[in-house]
Amino acid sequence: MLKRTITAVIAIALFFPFVIYGGWPLSIVMLLIASIGLFELLRMRNLTDYKIPVCLAMLLLWILLLPDAFIGDMLPSAMNKINLLLIISIAILAYTVLLKNKFTFDDAGFLILGTIYIGLGFHYFVASRAFGLEYVFYAIVVILITDSGAYFSGNLFGKHKLLPEISPKKTIEGAIGGAIMAIVAGTIFNFIFPVHDSMIVVIVVSFFASLIGQTGDLVESGLKRHYNVKDSGHLLPGHGGILDRFDSWLFVFPFLNFIQFIG
Repeated sequence: MLKRTITAVIAIALFFPFVIYGGWPLSIVMLLIASIGLFELLRMRNLTDYKIPVCLAMLLLWILLLPDAFIGDMLPSAMNKINLLLIISIAILAYTVLLKNKFTFDDAGFLILGTIYIGLGFHYFVASRAFGLEYVFYAIVVILITDSGAYFSGNLFGKHKLLPEISPKKTIEGAIGGAIMAIVAGTIFNFIFPVHDSMIVVIVVSFFASLIGQTGDLVESGLKRHYNVKDSGHLLPGHGGILDRFDSWLFVFPFLNFIQFIG
């Protein structure tokens, strides 16, 4: 617990100044964090030895994360992120032929989907910051309180396993407790730092954001269980890797942007 606490304090002290400042410094930091996260994901499937597709995946990740204006200045006007996604995906798929299926179609699909999953998740985090710091902290508060609420509710009341095949320790009671605490936290946050005029909307969004954040957590747990790894990495002592800490973020921030709650 002491190690987790020390790591959390150091991480907050290093990361949140960039969140508060925003702009290019935040974009660069998120680019670095996302790159580490993608490397962790690829290492789970033992793909890191395939240098060419890994470099192409990293290129795709950076394209997804870099601002549209920056991409537009570098490329012809007819070229956009969707076109680049298609071109790089085709190149990765073509590599399966060059290696005579030692690098398989399944590997290519994992590489492309994993890059989109991480790239768009962090993209929407950076996009959210552009609309105001209060929206970012609202989402972070909901995510963190969900985790804490689920942990304590599960320990106190947990009797029914949620998905034991994926995450044996999670319970239905914990998931419900996490969602309830997220609603309370989101409501209190909105009183102090208004993010929406309607408190009903905040309650509903907090509830669904909590459930979606828990889904993101379960997705990452399922990946680790499938590939038989305890943590996605070892960068954060007591916490694991980047994906272990940002798994819920990768689901919640796109959700809030999709429903246009942010911006």
